Amino acid sequence: MMKKSIVSFGEIVWDQFKDASILGGAPLNVAYHLYAAGWPVHIVSRIGDDGLGRETLQQIKQLGLTVTTIQQDPDLPTGRVLVSLDADNEPSFEIAAPAAWDNIEAEPVLCQMEDTPFHLVFGTLAQRSETSRSSLHRLLEKADIKFYDVNLRPPYTKPELVLASLKAANVVKVNREELMSLADWFMKGKKGVVEDIGRELLVAFDLSLLAVTDGDKGAQLITRDERVEHKGFQVKVIDPVGSGDAFFAALINGYLGGLSLDECLQQANRQGAWVASQQGATPLYPGKGI
Repeated sequence: MMKKSIVSFGEIVWDQFKDASILGGAPLNVAYHLYAAGWPVHIVSRIGDDGLGRETLQQIKQLGLTVTTIQQDPDLPTGRVLVSLDADNEPSFEIAAPAAWDNIEAEPVLCQMEDTPFHLVFGTLAQRSETSRSSLHRLLEKADIKFYDVNLRPPYTKPELVLASLKAANVVKVNREELMSLADWFMKGKKGVVEDIGRELLVAFDLSLLAVTDGDKGAQLITRDERVEHKGFQVKVIDPVGSGDAFFAALINGYLGGLSLDECLQQANRQGAWVASQQGATPLYPGKGI
């Protein structure tokens, strides 16, 4: 059976480290891993008509991905993020604004997709501008299953944006710290174990599935009827940037493929750990798998 297309919406950025610049952004990272898993993927984003923009298109083509739904902006620059790592190798981000991905237009994408059915992957950051936010809402109206990675990046990911996204989503990924923020915002500061908070969130927003990640401690998946937990795979961490995106892509692949929650979570943890053990968020796959 032919796989339904997946649209990955949002920011394309260059992660600028102290000694290197690496192409990234959660929508691109997720799209890359879904493409590697055999899905027809469309990245909906916008880049500048500048040197970084031209390099962006070249590198995305080298990854094997199509660039037909990536727009070019005549005025705004290609996105950049300054990344710094703390003593525990945890990244922090300084996101340049404005950027071309603040100006994503819906009409060119809808015209190109025509009546092709699609699933949609999206996050919070790309909604910081009214233009891109409105475009996302138009795509959400057309999409089948909506996969939302909360991915809080203060000060751009405000509670009202998260609230609207949770209401629109079917499957949500959140890390433990973000889950506690959601509890403060939407659940009257509910305290307790992750499972209880997660299930209450799932029910409140009528989600099909909630994934809660907890770094090297693993992750858990929660539905109304089931909860599974996996402690994760221990690897030597080289670069943690993008490991959460790899986790989410594997989860989406397993969910759409009808795998059990146990199998979904094991594959997602394995892929996230593998990417953390590599340099960059889109490492080359050895052979046909990790």
